[in-house]
Amino acid sequence: MRLDIRYDGTAFSGWAKQPGLRTVQGVLDDALAKHPPGAALARAIVVAGRTDAGVHATGQVAHIDVEPAEPGDTFSGLTVDSWGVPELDRVCHRWNRFLPGDIRVTGLTVAPKGFDARFSAIRRHYRYRVSDAKWGVDPLRRADTLAWHHTLDVERMNRASAALIGLHDFAAFCKQRAGATTIRELQDLTWRRVSEDVLEAHVAADAFCHSMVRSLVGALLLVGDGRRGVEWPGAMLARGERCSAVAPPHGLTLTEVEYPDSSELEAQATRTRRRRTPDDHAVS
Repeated sequence: MRLDIRYDGTAFSGWAKQPGLRTVQGVLDDALAKHPPGAALARAIVVAGRTDAGVHATGQVAHIDVEPAEPGDTFSGLTVDSWGVPELDRVCHRWNRFLPGDIRVTGLTVAPKGFDARFSAIRRHYRYRVSDAKWGVDPLRRADTLAWHHTLDVERMNRASAALIGLHDFAAFCKQRAGATTIRELQDLTWRRVSEDVLEAHVAADAFCHSMVRSLVGALLLVGDGRRGVEWPGAMLARGERCSAVAPPHGLTLTEVEYPDSSELEAQATRTRRRRTPDDHAVS
């Protein structure tokens, strides 16, 4: 079953369940246990992108494997359909009544054959939002917008970004994990000014390694305000020199996860598993 999820990451210690910490996975697990969408869950929830503490999502995707109930029976007061699951709209409604206000499940569907939220994905999209107003950030957007008290030059940032596009070893912009590759195909990294004082970066790749988006953004902000040259991020990429200019998490939002047509889901998952190790999809 596919879940579409949105959350404000401010009060979450990231996606992954951790003892003693409030996480997105932990909160969802509580909802699943209270209102299971079938006779039992076959395994833990699988997510497309494991966001870090403080990172938001408007387009997160996950899946769960469910042991079906008997069609025609009632389950938790809901009628079980021919798939062996209760009425999904009502299950989703119950989850959202139980869940806290900073997370919502916006969709619950029976996934196509071969669907894997993590390995079937072909592209992930992120947005990073920055205000370079001298007075800071609009108070209503302070949870998802970084205050940068230096004027930013979008043209310089886009020139620097162009050198990073393509298939590269992004070791300079990733937090290293034992046994995990840092080779990624960065497909888009574009900055635009969306209002007089606000810029947004759109970042897309087949996958991201740990801290990759925030490291890229951090380097480009220094280019944008003139403290580093346009060639600096590309030179770091070539040398594999670790970038220490990591942007804060709250400006980052996972906006979309793309999947191929239903007929290609299983093949895409197989291809991804062949070239990725288990830790390779820890993102942000």
